[in-house]
Order: sequence, then C-alpha cells, then structure tokens
Amino acid sequence: MRRSSATLPALFSAVLLSVVLGLAGCGGSQNSGGGLPSPLRVGVIPNISPDRQRAQYEPFRAYLADRLKTDVELFVATNYAGVVAALVAGKLDVAYLGGLTMVQAEAQTKLVPLVTEVDRETGTPEYLSAIVVKDASPYKSTKDVVGAGGRFAFGDVSSTSGSLYPRVMITDAGARCDTGDLTRCPPLASVAFTGGHDAAAQAVLSGTVDAAGLELRILHRLEKQGSVPRGALRVVETRQVMGYPWVASDRLAQPVRQAVTDAFLAIKDPKLLDLMRAKRYVAVSDADYQEVRQQASRLGLLTALKGQ
Repeated sequence: MRRSSATLPALFSAVLLSVVLGLAGCGGSQNSGGGLPSPLRVGVIPNISPDRQRAQYEPFRAYLADRLKTDVELFVATNYAGVVAALVAGKLDVAYLGGLTMVQAEAQTKLVPLVTEVDRETGTPEYLSAIVVKDASPYKSTKDVVGAGGRFAFGDVSSTSGSLYPRVMITDAGARCDTGDLTRCPPLASVAFTGGHDAAAQAVLSGTVDAAGLELRILHRLEKQGSVPRGALRVVETRQVMGYPWVASDRLAQPVRQAVTDAFLAIKDPKLLDLMRAKRYVAVSDADYQEVRQQASRLGLLTALKGQ
C-alpha cells in the first residue's frame, strides 16, 4: 500500500506511456477557427474507484454533449497522475482536477481554470479536508496522533484534500515532513498512500492505520451508501479547501472555453447537480488557487512530484 518517493518518477513514466498509447487511437479533436472540438475530450480524476467515477459522470457527459451539440468523450484514469499525463500529452481538452493536481499539471502544460462547484455542505466554493480516527480511538486531536507516533494514511499522493491539506495539518501538529521522502513524517510511525479517499477511510476502519486524511463529504457519502458505518469514524480536525477546478487546456480557443463555462453555469437539474456534489457552479480564476500553490511549495510537494 505504501509508495516510496523513489518510485514516483518511474510510476509516472509508466502511466504516461499507457495513457498516450490508450488515447492515441481516439484521434485528435478539431478546433480550427475556434469551433467546438468533435469529440470534446473530458478527463476526470478518480476520487473514488474509476469504474464508479465513470458511471457517476455519464449523465454529465450526456448533458454536456447535448448542451454543446458535440460528441463528448469521458476519460477516467486509474489515478490522478493519469489525468495529468493525458493533459500534458495533449489528449484532453477539459479536465476535472483537484487544486494540487492542477498546480502539478500547470508546471508541465498551460491550463485555464474555468469553474468549481458550490459545495452542498458548506454552501461556498470551499469544501473540507478532514483527519479521521476510529470512534473508539483515544486520540482527540491531530496533535495526539502525531505525539503518539501513530500510523497515518493519505489518499492519492496528488490529492488536495487527501494528501496536501492532511500534510498541512500533521505538520502544524508537529510532524516533520521535510525529509525528502513522502512516506516519512516523524514522529509518525508510518505514512502510507492508499490511492483514494474511500480506501483511506477503510484503512482506519480496519485498524491498518490509526488516522487518515480524506475529503469529508466523501466520508459522508460513504456513510450514506453504507460502505462506512455511521459514527464508526470520528473527525479530529478539518481545513477549508478551494473547490475542485474544472480546467481547460489553453490550446482550446477562448470562445470554446467560454461555451464550456456557460454550460456549467447553466446546470439547473437537481439530479445532475446531486450526482456531481454541487449546489451550483461558479467561475474561478488562477488566483483562487494561490494558497494551494504556496502550501504545496512550502511542504516540498511540487519538488517531490516534479516529473512524476
């Protein structure tokens, strides 16, 4: 379950090769004269298992195709790096990223943030990253987990709410995560990457780790679905995170980017908004993600993930 930082460049190279080969047969979208590409290629990070993510976003794919009057192809990678690789390779026009994933990607290709969702729980464009423990755990705070040398789990290494902000919380509580190895944050006994928010929750539930960082609204969804018993996990700390940005490649003409933005802003169907965890959508700019850049740089994540 644990990834060492030494394996990250090799992992990314393999992911990049598989993405390029897998998407090479899709053909390039045509964007001459500023017209809509056909197909419009849309990528989504897998904040839950890829198969479930693909099924969840099928109604959105159909909506976008109907609204824009063009074919839309949906691509869900097996991990966050896969979507970044596809963007860098020029195989995607629009993508749904976490803030950290966007910052990671923009170091390799030019991106334009378009919109983010207004969170149904907070009522704002920000949502919550949380550190959770088992309800029966003696830990009452993040400082308790760090001070006791607990075992900690993140989700995907490139996740904003499952990696970056939990790392902010544990370092603020006294952990040293400046070791040059993403899997070492003494005095924590161990640090592991589970690959997803749902897997991080299960790691705490099973007792594999003592605490984990994840997106709070995903935990609530897992409880609603019955994947995690209600009350089995207890939140010891939260931090606000700027919402997941939908971004466009700057290769996409500005009128097309505006048409895509307008399509998001026009979503009114309650069922579609519910599927996408949104109350509504609002436009965002590059400046909205400056804190993510600063925190990622401060914690060495951009250096560690460079060339991943």
